[in-house]
Amino acid sequence: MDQNNFSTLISMLQQRAIDQPQKVSHTFLQEGKIETGSLTYQQLDQQARAIAVQIQNLTAKGERAILLYPQGLEVIVAFYGCLYAGVVAVPTPLPDVSYLKQILPKLQAIIQDAQPSVVLTTFQVKSSIDKLVPEIPDFQNLHWLITDKIALDSAQEWQYPEVTDDSLAYLQYTSGSTSAPKGVMISHRNILDNLVSSNQGSRIKPESSITTWLPYFHDYGLVTAILQPVYADIPCYFMSPVAFIKYPLRWLEAISRYRSTHNAGPSFAYDYCVHKIKPEERSMLDLSCWKVATIGAESISQKTLESFVEAFGECGFRQSAFDPGYGLAEATLTISCTAYEREKPIFCSVIASELEKNRIVEASSNNPDVIIRTIAGCGQPIPGMKVVIVHPENLTPCQINEVGEIWVSSVSVAKGYWNNPSATALTFQAYLKDTDEGPFLRTGDLGFIQNGELFVTGRLKDLIIIGGTNHYPQDIELTLEKSNSLIVSTCSAAFSINVEGQEQLVVVAEINHNNQEGQETEISKETIETIIKGIRELISKHHQLRVCAIVLLKYGMIPRTLSGKIQRFACRKYFLEGIFKTEIMWREDYPS
Repeated sequence: MDQNNFSTLISMLQQRAIDQPQKVSHTFLQEGKIETGSLTYQQLDQQARAIAVQIQNLTAKGERAILLYPQGLEVIVAFYGCLYAGVVAVPTPLPDVSYLKQILPKLQAIIQDAQPSVVLTTFQVKSSIDKLVPEIPDFQNLHWLITDKIALDSAQEWQYPEVTDDSLAYLQYTSGSTSAPKGVMISHRNILDNLVSSNQGSRIKPESSITTWLPYFHDYGLVTAILQPVYADIPCYFMSPVAFIKYPLRWLEAISRYRSTHNAGPSFAYDYCVHKIKPEERSMLDLSCWKVATIGAESISQKTLESFVEAFGECGFRQSAFDPGYGLAEATLTISCTAYEREKPIFCSVIASELEKNRIVEASSNNPDVIIRTIAGCGQPIPGMKVVIVHPENLTPCQINEVGEIWVSSVSVAKGYWNNPSATALTFQAYLKDTDEGPFLRTGDLGFIQNGELFVTGRLKDLIIIGGTNHYPQDIELTLEKSNSLIVSTCSAAFSINVEGQEQLVVVAEINHNNQEGQETEISKETIETIIKGIRELISKHHQLRVCAIVLLKYGMIPRTLSGKIQRFACRKYFLEGIFKTEIMWREDYPS
């Protein structure tokens, strides 16, 4: 693997195009199966230069450019075209009439915040978006550049922009799982530092390859599919997220067919494969090539990992391949990962009641009256990443057996939030109170470090506080999932609402409507009553909490971010606004 110290992402791709012009960098799989095109380094460089010339004719250096594309080769070329033009790329979810109501608010928020001057897209997308322009007035004042109609001979006119390692490369908008999306400012230095360190941590070798379906507009997908393959000089085979949801088998088939070694996904993707891929379909897979199965973007369940190994171990998948990690857009991507192969992932079992008091007390018995929380180790901080566990209130370091907020410091940490100095100061400019050491990035996540391993226990904003006591939603969700076998694992949300001045607990869960043959069936009224009664009784017993409302959804209906995180914030909003589409909802009689 080439260990060049590139100064910018432009010099990275140009060096690849000079050294190995005919090497294939990316191959797109239509519907997750059919190769519909590929890009060599030379083609990617030439097309990026041609697009850059047109961008520079439309807008000035440092302006923002919205990227609106279906998953495919076009968006990769457009992204590098922005870099080559010295313009800040803004990868954005593609609006579609069928789910306009879900995507439109975020898209409008991004446009209003980023204040772009140009939109890059394809002819087909522009034709379909023309119908949506009345819904998005901000579109009307923008230049539109149709990148799949640009003549390649214009690439000869390209001139290297005035870009340094400190220049902004792109704005990565946050998923908005707990708040409105904010534009994280990623410089060339930030992303190159993260690529160097995470490549070392994930053990990428010259013979490695990647197969992914992660969306390009999320930090996980952008780095995994667009940037890491070029930096690491390894091939990438990719498909759309829609193809994965429709045909999860095809992700694993592609891994098997192309002998991919490094493949990533959030926890729900591994659960999804277990639920949706039939035993007879598994027999055709050979996953012995899979060396590193990165898993992150949401809470990691021990049951998820064990179920995947049980389902696909016969296909050659080894539990030693699992690489639980931790990261976020504000740190470019990776904060920690498993830097070496180990026999199996590390888990720490602690007493949940002590965890709610921010204390780590490892569980030593199987007492049924003691709730045990099993937390996945997320590896070690990548090289150059300093991680400190801090009391979020008094801003001092925690003791070794205490839970606190995860603070990080590294060259990978972004420059801040676009056009938001107050949020930037609050999140990116934290200092330890006792030593004045800093600045640190406050991640908003809670966790602890044990024997060098980082454990993430939850999100600070997700904590449920009822009667002055902290409750982790993950613990309540685990309890309700254990209350009945029809409740789908890792597909639930717990949150609180205010009822006449008091916080009350609400839970949302997916239930399995399918029989053993995978056919959807009706669930009887008696069964529903049993599920609701079981949830109420078990949560009351283990958490001393009264449930004021229960929402039961069909599998796959709980709100998630585009990276797979369950959106407790959205669940709360949907509940309060009556948006949930379900016939199964139980409410306690609220106090009068």
